[in-house]
Amino acid sequence: MTDDTRSAATQVATATAAERPRFSLTFRARDFLTIAIFAVIYIVVIFAVAMVGIISPLVMVITLPLAPLVAGIPYMLFLSRVRHGGMVTLFGIVFGLASMGWGHPWQSVLVIVGVSLIAEIVLFAGRYRSRWAAICAYTIFSAWMIGPWIPMFLDRDAYLASQGSESMGSEYAAQMDALLSAPVILGVWAAGIVFGFLGGLLGSAVLRKHFVKAGLA
Repeated sequence: MTDDTRSAATQVATATAAERPRFSLTFRARDFLTIAIFAVIYIVVIFAVAMVGIISPLVMVITLPLAPLVAGIPYMLFLSRVRHGGMVTLFGIVFGLASMGWGHPWQSVLVIVGVSLIAEIVLFAGRYRSRWAAICAYTIFSAWMIGPWIPMFLDRDAYLASQGSESMGSEYAAQMDALLSAPVILGVWAAGIVFGFLGGLLGSAVLRKHFVKAGLA
């Protein structure tokens, strides 16, 4: 190997090392701003889709799994801007706490934080530079959708009574009771995970230029 070849190889190695993300947990103001902006966008998208379910429980069952598909675009754009550990987990904490504001139970927050931690591990394994790790992370994160249904499994009668008395009305609660068996709820959850995967694919395709710039494509 000539001196020129060694010099070129050294320069490439140095440049590559410089481009690698640092796995620190040191947050800058820009990181918090990124998390806040994309958490708000994600919440708005999820909430908008969920609101369609007010029409009837059947409409809710049909439309809820579509939420991760639509929300995949802003979430994947968020992942293209993640540079170090902790950002995905903090995103999940923000989303979980905000979800309690529109009536999700505390168990749902634990689920959201849990899947966020798993997604963080997947991204870490891909060095925050793998497109497929990002898609897999979003698929895992989409599993949070089982969280709001946990009270339904723990105490079905109390859950339906709360829906009837606090928000939707007794007729809506009766329709929920007739439609939402455990297999149906688990089916909606499974569909949400599948659409989460599709949302990851859609988001990475739509945002290909951002992924190329971030080294994820």
